[in-house]
Amino acid sequence: MDEIALTAGALYVIVLLRAGGTFAVGWLAGAGARRSRFAGRISSEKFGRAERAIQRWGAPVVAVSFLTVGFQTAANFLAGSMRMPLPRYLPALFVGGAAWALVYATAGLGALKVLGRLFAEQTALGVSAVAVLVLAGCGVVVYRRRRAVPASADPVADES
Repeated sequence: MDEIALTAGALYVIVLLRAGGTFAVGWLAGAGARRSRFAGRISSEKFGRAERAIQRWGAPVVAVSFLTVGFQTAANFLAGSMRMPLPRYLPALFVGGAAWALVYATAGLGALKVLGRLFAEQTALGVSAVAVLVLAGCGVVVYRRRRAVPASADPVADES
Protein backbone atom coordinates (compact mmCIF):
# COMPACT_ATOMS: atom_id res chain seq x y z
CA MET A 1 0.00 0.00 0.00
CA ASP A 2 2.89 2.35 0.71
CA GLU A 3 4.11 1.84 -2.84
CA ILE A 4 0.75 2.90 -4.28
CA ALA A 5 0.53 5.93 -1.98
CA LEU A 6 4.05 7.04 -2.86
CA THR A 7 3.44 6.57 -6.58
CA ALA A 8 0.07 8.34 -6.42
CA GLY A 9 1.64 11.24 -4.51
CA ALA A 10 4.44 11.62 -7.04
CA LEU A 11 2.01 11.39 -9.96
CA TYR A 12 -0.26 13.96 -8.29
CA VAL A 13 2.58 16.48 -8.03
CA ILE A 14 3.51 15.81 -11.66
CA VAL A 15 -0.04 16.25 -12.95
CA LEU A 16 -0.57 19.43 -10.94
CA LEU A 17 2.60 20.96 -12.38
CA ARG A 18 1.94 19.76 -15.92
CA ALA A 19 -1.75 20.66 -16.11
CA GLY A 20 -1.29 23.90 -14.19
CA GLY A 21 1.56 24.83 -16.51
CA THR A 22 -0.61 24.07 -19.54
CA PHE A 23 -3.33 26.30 -18.08
CA ALA A 24 -0.78 29.10 -17.55
CA VAL A 25 0.55 28.78 -21.10
CA GLY A 26 -3.03 28.91 -22.39
CA TRP A 27 -3.71 32.01 -20.26
CA LEU A 28 -0.63 33.73 -21.71
CA ALA A 29 -1.50 32.67 -25.27
CA GLY A 30 -5.04 34.00 -24.83
CA ALA A 31 -3.71 37.28 -23.48
CA GLY A 32 -1.33 37.55 -26.41
CA ALA A 33 -4.08 36.78 -28.92
CA ARG A 34 -6.25 39.50 -27.39
CA ARG A 35 -3.45 42.03 -28.09
CA SER A 36 -2.66 40.78 -31.58
CA ARG A 37 -4.24 41.28 -34.98
CA PHE A 38 -6.70 38.50 -34.05
CA ALA A 39 -8.27 40.68 -31.36
CA GLY A 40 -11.10 41.68 -33.69
CA ARG A 41 -12.02 38.05 -34.35
CA ILE A 42 -11.86 37.14 -30.69
CA SER A 43 -14.10 40.01 -29.62
CA SER A 44 -17.15 38.71 -31.53
CA GLU A 45 -20.36 37.99 -29.65
CA LYS A 46 -20.21 34.28 -30.52
CA PHE A 47 -16.70 34.01 -29.07
CA GLY A 48 -17.81 35.95 -25.99
CA ARG A 49 -20.67 33.50 -25.38
CA ALA A 50 -18.28 30.56 -25.72
CA GLU A 51 -15.83 32.19 -23.34
CA ARG A 52 -18.53 32.86 -20.73
CA ALA A 53 -19.80 29.27 -21.01
CA ILE A 54 -16.31 27.88 -20.45
CA GLN A 55 -15.71 30.25 -17.56
CA ARG A 56 -18.94 29.14 -15.92
CA TRP A 57 -19.31 25.45 -16.86
CA GLY A 58 -15.78 24.43 -17.85
CA ALA A 59 -14.69 23.14 -14.44
CA PRO A 60 -16.52 19.78 -14.74
CA VAL A 61 -15.08 19.35 -18.24
CA VAL A 62 -11.57 20.01 -16.92
CA ALA A 63 -12.05 17.55 -14.05
CA VAL A 64 -13.40 14.78 -16.31
CA SER A 65 -10.71 15.43 -18.93
CA PHE A 66 -8.16 13.83 -16.60
CA LEU A 67 -9.90 10.49 -17.13
CA THR A 68 -9.59 10.71 -20.92
CA VAL A 69 -6.67 10.06 -23.20
CA GLY A 70 -5.63 12.89 -25.46
CA PHE A 71 -8.12 15.52 -24.30
CA GLN A 72 -6.57 16.54 -20.98
CA THR A 73 -3.97 18.94 -22.37
CA ALA A 74 -6.45 20.57 -24.74
CA ALA A 75 -8.99 21.10 -21.95
CA ASN A 76 -6.44 22.71 -19.66
CA PHE A 77 -5.03 24.92 -22.43
CA LEU A 78 -8.52 25.98 -23.50
CA ALA A 79 -9.51 26.74 -19.92
CA GLY A 80 -6.47 29.01 -19.65
CA SER A 81 -6.88 30.71 -23.01
CA MET A 82 -10.56 31.34 -22.30
CA ARG A 83 -9.64 32.86 -18.91
CA MET A 84 -11.47 30.42 -16.65
CA PRO A 85 -11.35 32.01 -13.18
CA LEU A 86 -8.88 30.33 -10.81
CA PRO A 87 -11.54 29.75 -8.10
CA ARG A 88 -13.34 27.52 -10.64
CA TYR A 89 -10.26 25.99 -12.27
CA LEU A 90 -8.22 24.99 -9.21
CA PRO A 91 -10.85 22.67 -7.63
CA ALA A 92 -11.28 20.95 -11.00
CA LEU A 93 -7.49 20.61 -11.27
CA PHE A 94 -7.16 19.16 -7.76
CA VAL A 95 -10.06 16.69 -8.10
CA GLY A 96 -9.27 15.61 -11.66
CA GLY A 97 -5.55 15.37 -10.92
CA ALA A 98 -6.20 13.20 -7.87
CA ALA A 99 -8.39 10.86 -9.90
CA TRP A 100 -5.75 10.66 -12.64
CA ALA A 101 -2.97 9.95 -10.15
CA LEU A 102 -4.95 7.21 -8.39
CA VAL A 103 -5.93 5.49 -11.63
CA TYR A 104 -2.41 5.50 -12.98
CA ALA A 105 -0.85 4.54 -9.65
CA THR A 106 -3.10 1.52 -9.14
CA ALA A 107 -3.67 0.30 -12.69
CA GLY A 108 -0.20 1.30 -13.86
CA LEU A 109 1.60 -0.43 -11.01
CA GLY A 110 -0.64 -3.47 -11.39
CA ALA A 111 0.15 -3.75 -15.10
CA LEU A 112 3.88 -3.35 -14.46
CA LYS A 113 3.80 -6.07 -11.79
CA VAL A 114 1.94 -8.45 -14.10
CA LEU A 115 4.41 -7.82 -16.93
CA GLY A 116 7.37 -8.17 -14.58
CA ARG A 117 6.08 -11.48 -13.23
CA LEU A 118 5.30 -12.68 -16.75
CA PHE A 119 8.81 -11.88 -17.96
CA ALA A 120 10.41 -13.46 -14.89
CA GLU A 121 8.43 -16.69 -14.98
CA GLN A 122 7.69 -17.17 -18.69
CA THR A 123 9.92 -14.96 -20.79
CA ALA A 124 8.66 -16.21 -24.15
CA LEU A 125 5.06 -15.50 -23.15
CA GLY A 126 6.05 -12.04 -21.92
CA VAL A 127 7.81 -11.18 -25.16
CA SER A 128 4.80 -12.49 -27.10
CA ALA A 129 2.41 -10.37 -25.03
CA VAL A 130 4.45 -7.22 -25.65
CA ALA A 131 4.70 -8.03 -29.37
CA VAL A 132 0.92 -8.45 -29.58
CA LEU A 133 0.40 -5.11 -27.81
CA VAL A 134 2.83 -3.35 -30.17
CA LEU A 135 1.21 -4.91 -33.24
CA ALA A 136 -2.26 -3.96 -31.98
CA GLY A 137 -1.09 -0.37 -31.47
CA CYS A 138 0.37 -0.28 -34.97
CA GLY A 139 -2.87 -1.71 -36.36
CA VAL A 140 -4.90 1.02 -34.68
CA VAL A 141 -2.61 3.71 -36.11
CA VAL A 142 -2.80 2.26 -39.63
CA TYR A 143 -6.59 1.90 -39.39
CA ARG A 144 -7.04 5.50 -38.26
CA ARG A 145 -4.75 6.85 -40.96
CA ARG A 146 -6.56 4.93 -43.68
CA ARG A 147 -9.92 6.20 -42.45
CA ALA A 148 -8.62 9.78 -42.42
CA VAL A 149 -7.70 9.69 -46.12
CA PRO A 150 -10.60 10.99 -48.23
CA ALA A 151 -12.09 8.53 -50.73
CA SER A 152 -11.30 10.82 -53.70
CA ALA A 153 -7.59 10.66 -52.85
CA ASP A 154 -7.54 6.88 -53.43
CA PRO A 155 -5.75 6.34 -56.79
CA VAL A 156 -7.17 2.82 -57.22
CA ALA A 157 -10.75 4.08 -56.88
CA ASP A 158 -10.13 6.83 -59.48
CA GLU A 159 -8.95 4.32 -62.15
CA SER A 160 -12.07 2.15 -62.09
